[in-house]
Amino acid sequence: MASIDLGYEGSRVIVSGGGGAGMGAALVAKLTALGAEVHVLDLKAPDTDTGAVFHATDLKDPEAMTAAVAEIGGPVTHLFNCVGVPSNRTSNLDTVLINFVGVRHLTEAVVPYIQPGGSVTTIASQAGSGWMRNVETLLPLVRSEGFDGGREWCEKHPDEIAHAYVTSKEAAVIWTQYAAVALGEKGIRLNCTMPGPTITPMTAEFEAAVGKDFWDSFPIPLGRPATPEEQANVLLFLGSSAASCVTGAPVITDGGTMGGVFTGLLEMPFPN
Repeated sequence: MASIDLGYEGSRVIVSGGGGAGMGAALVAKLTALGAEVHVLDLKAPDTDTGAVFHATDLKDPEAMTAAVAEIGGPVTHLFNCVGVPSNRTSNLDTVLINFVGVRHLTEAVVPYIQPGGSVTTIASQAGSGWMRNVETLLPLVRSEGFDGGREWCEKHPDEIAHAYVTSKEAAVIWTQYAAVALGEKGIRLNCTMPGPTITPMTAEFEAAVGKDFWDSFPIPLGRPATPEEQANVLLFLGSSAASCVTGAPVITDGGTMGGVFTGLLEMPFPN
């Protein structure tokens, strides 16, 4: 059987948040190995030399993101939004600005450079699994115009962003499905992944935020957290030509946890 050609050879790719040692960095390494020209937008430069081009960029500064995209220019074939911060690292406002509003702004800056057949893929989170019960609340944020519009909505709704990490990831999932309609008319696909526990440099921060007992008792049918490389493989597929009919899809990559919860076979522990 012939192997599947993911179509990254000779492509021009932007990865936001690929300068650390987590999923974004694993994705950058795989993309460059597949022959892509990769541009990394982050405050932190990649720890290893993969051949990617680094652009020092504050991913909560809309002007900095717009300038970086203009510097890269077109055409761009794929955008991967891999930026994300836990709530205990920044304020509630900044968490939502980085994890959702900034991601949306960067996507809107890149889309004019993406040709039909291109793709945008975002890392959301299993933490956004409750998006269905919050669609009515968060659609006004999703529909807000521009970075300033998103910031204004957040500033006017402090109670709604009190659980900022969860809110930001629910918004990302809803936006993926909402924005895929208009982007589909341009021939551009938009998808996201919803990772569960994954061993990254942020693992210790998540454990500190929810408590070690919660983390240790977290039910994963596969019996272990994922690796960044495993999560990067799903991102690669969703962005590739192999997923050419897939758009507006939030793909849960959590080792089976939420499927067990939704069908009543598993119970989630309570965080501290």
